Amino acid sequence: MPPIPNAETHVGSPRSRVDGRAKVTGGARYSAEFTAPDLAHGYVVNSTVAKGRITGIDTAAALAAPGVLAVFTHENRPRTAWFSYKYQDEVAPPGTPFRPLYDDKVVYSGQPVALVVAESFDAARHGASLVRVSYQAEAHETDLTSRMGEAYEPPKKRSGISPPPKPRGDAPGAYADSPVKVSGGYWAAYEHHNPMEPHATTVVWEGGGKLLVHDKNQGVLNAQSYVSSVFGLGKDDVRVVTPFVGGGFGSGLRPQYQLFLAVMAALELRRSVRVVLTRDQMFTHVYRPNTFQTVKLGANPDGTLRSIQHHSVTGTSQFEDYQEVVVNWTGTLYHCDNVELTQKLAKLDTYTPGDMRAPGAPTGLFAAESAMDELAYATGVDPIELRLKNYTEHDENEGKQFSSKELRACYEVGAERFGWSERNPEPRSMREGRELIGWGMASGAWEAQMMKTSARAVLTADGKLEVACATADIGTGTYTILTQIGADAFGLRMEDVTTRLGDTTLPYSPVEGGSWTAASAGTAVQLACEAVREKLFKHAQKASGSPLAGAKLDAVSFAGGRIEVTADPDRFVTIADAMRAGGVDRLEAEETANPSKIDQLRYTGYTHSAIFVEVRVDEELGVVRVTRVVDAVAAGKILNPKTARSQVVGGIVWGIGMALEEETLPDHNLGRFMNHNLAEYHVPVAADVQGIEVIFVDEHDTKVSPIGVKGLGEIGIVGTAAAIANAIYHATGKRIRDMPITIDKVLG
Repeated sequence: MPPIPNAETHVGSPRSRVDGRAKVTGGARYSAEFTAPDLAHGYVVNSTVAKGRITGIDTAAALAAPGVLAVFTHENRPRTAWFSYKYQDEVAPPGTPFRPLYDDKVVYSGQPVALVVAESFDAARHGASLVRVSYQAEAHETDLTSRMGEAYEPPKKRSGISPPPKPRGDAPGAYADSPVKVSGGYWAAYEHHNPMEPHATTVVWEGGGKLLVHDKNQGVLNAQSYVSSVFGLGKDDVRVVTPFVGGGFGSGLRPQYQLFLAVMAALELRRSVRVVLTRDQMFTHVYRPNTFQTVKLGANPDGTLRSIQHHSVTGTSQFEDYQEVVVNWTGTLYHCDNVELTQKLAKLDTYTPGDMRAPGAPTGLFAAESAMDELAYATGVDPIELRLKNYTEHDENEGKQFSSKELRACYEVGAERFGWSERNPEPRSMREGRELIGWGMASGAWEAQMMKTSARAVLTADGKLEVACATADIGTGTYTILTQIGADAFGLRMEDVTTRLGDTTLPYSPVEGGSWTAASAGTAVQLACEAVREKLFKHAQKASGSPLAGAKLDAVSFAGGRIEVTADPDRFVTIADAMRAGGVDRLEAEETANPSKIDQLRYTGYTHSAIFVEVRVDEELGVVRVTRVVDAVAAGKILNPKTARSQVVGGIVWGIGMALEEETLPDHNLGRFMNHNLAEYHVPVAADVQGIEVIFVDEHDTKVSPIGVKGLGEIGIVGTAAAIANAIYHATGKRIRDMPITIDKVLG
């Protein structure tokens, strides 16, 4: 008898990315790297005014340039859908979606007004430089402060975005009667997504009106639906394939304008077309909006909250009511009988903002957790003790129990690892040389969601498994965790499992966002594998003289290409023999994971964290360095500690950028973002990122998802900026409520 193979458990163990080698060797192909024999190239011409009308477009010189095939404008664009609802995508906010080259109206600076298509990229770029556009400019407004008085509550809520709850108690009255009061206004600057891969679309013309589309997006089915709806094509005529995404962070949730332009040109020219946005053009669309918030906290002298008032105003475009959750976090994190939360929008002559890693949460928590820090100093209560004093065991916004909550353990573990007990609470009390040292902390929270998702599992007689789902891997490690789940389901090596993603021919998945992919796609893969296991087990019992006859499925294990009785491993049937007995050479199952309606009605799910930060501030130069971060995270089951840590570290780095560096500066006279390149839009570099420690707190939760996963993409960023701001106050004694906290604000 052959030796019993050792079964190795993959889920819960640190594993390197299965797609890592392909990415570092160039084997992974991104949307602008697919090609076709007749590939033409498009280059976008962008508007130079923020509002007005196009009075003329002279394309003669461009059309005469060598290699130029066509110039598309609103005057000659092919016929597309007329009604605005045809342009709405899966995650569109209420309003009228932007329609490229639709008419002569200009609604924001940088709007695409022409597409030059040529035989080569250089020829297209040269042709674009020859296009002359004249405008009748109109007065525009891009300054949020000028529109604050016109802010409004959106009449229609965005799907999937929880509006602020109705007020409870009498927050203004309780605030007026509170012995201790803190209040302040908080600003968050514009931020633009800057993933390594720019937005790009390669449309391969396959003849007969069929298109193979490679598009930089976070949801191939969303892109397919958009293209089909706008251009009147059947779903079978549009296949979208995006196996790899070089960073999305929310910028790829909605179809961006290069997708429309590339498909339009391919259909009209009846040949393959590629359109790639430049880094400058990446600053002409989706961004994190400028937001102003006010927070008022009323408390007793011992720090017990009596009143919470948190209000925000966020900029949006003239044509859509973009919404994200900004203020709800305050009412979710803390117990208080008197709470008033409001979110309003202000119309600006800009493109519609878009979801950016943990949309709303790091902005809202910057204000909320800074205010809590101010209350800690006002009452003389330690910041952790203040939060524990106002700790809540249920979601008071929704009136529901949490599916699980280990935030208290996050405080304890994080504080111990950071050495919080050694902190001198007095501002400006810690220094080394000319650097002031500050220690700050903040709480973090992000929704733990699960979405309806399908997956397929195919097992072949040679012990190879394929799992497939249309979801995307935007760099989070989805390929790896789904491979781990599949491998464990059959006791296989990870090398024997292939995971396919990002293709509209694969089972249904929503867009990849909201930190729900691991829970959703992971559960779907688990269910599909379980269905195949059941089929395989039944075949194994049919084998002549089967040692599994009479055994129950829950009494067997799958390991090393065998199905064996767990209590007696000598009783087994190989995968090959089981399939032979069933007369098949492959087994396949497709299953759909659905969130539990009962649990959703009874519970709310959140991932929680406690972030501890050390900063050093050069007293003479005002330079702030983040020298140490400890982030304790409670996120349910951790599928892969290695990729999970990477996700949280990435979020922390984003939080450093948000707190200290990232800011897109508009020139309100021109209505245009000015620092539209990586030379002037600063993001953290290696020298800015020092000691970061991530701790995963044990948390068991089977209500939030069947596999107990909560998601990690957003939780790393949500409280980081607030913790940094609080540390800067501890170091300097100066409270800065305006992000990013730059040198001029530290010295001013």
